[in-house]
Amino acid sequence: MNKTQTEWIFGIHALDSAIERHPENIVQVVIAKNSCNPRLEGSIQLARNLGLKVSYESLQYLNKHCKERHQGIIALIKVPKLPDESDLKNDISAIDTPLVLILDSIEDPRNLGACLRSADAAGVDAVIIPKHKSAGLTPVAKKTATGAAESLKIYQVTNIVSALQILKDHGLWIAGTDCEGDSKSIYQTDLTGALGIVLGNEGKGIRPLVKKHCDFLIQIPMFGTVQSLNVSVATGITLFEAKRQRLK
Repeated sequence: MNKTQTEWIFGIHALDSAIERHPENIVQVVIAKNSCNPRLEGSIQLARNLGLKVSYESLQYLNKHCKERHQGIIALIKVPKLPDESDLKNDISAIDTPLVLILDSIEDPRNLGACLRSADAAGVDAVIIPKHKSAGLTPVAKKTATGAAESLKIYQVTNIVSALQILKDHGLWIAGTDCEGDSKSIYQTDLTGALGIVLGNEGKGIRPLVKKHCDFLIQIPMFGTVQSLNVSVATGITLFEAKRQRLK
């Protein structure tokens, strides 16, 4: 039998979201002794109201378990297995005109977290990430996402191409973001229907095999001297253009 995995998460927004949405996964909340951060009071009260274990430890203790800027609060949580291809196949048919974000091989967990934050803000129905050769939902990604990692439906799949085929079989068109070739401006492309949008690796973009399985390619017009945007910025712009079109 596999032992339940646990990890330390940090950051007030990430913790508050975990406490509100999945308190059953929280093993322990740890507060720094003599903390002067008034923003912690709400998190502490929320945890106590739910009957969660709250303890006070030295700053050294928190620093030992978290190398990042933790704001004086960390929590040990159980890490549930993310849904996969089989779950995606079962779930996607129940969504009316779905908007799905597919992130192909994002390497930086902060970029992943920022993409998730934009996805949540734009009302995306599902996010798909690969299981291998990609940043996972690490504590850093969750902190950057500021709660979006807990609110979004995130699928972690073995094969992105297979996931795209599942979406296509359920009536979704797949748009790949690419600044070369015959890609069209996001402002001149219909993004209103059942749609999956693929964004790729920070340096290499979408992998060739994944691009081959996209129905069409789109790009963000560039008017300055730089030729590309950070993937999290590009994600936000593209998703909100899709949302704008859907609200018209």
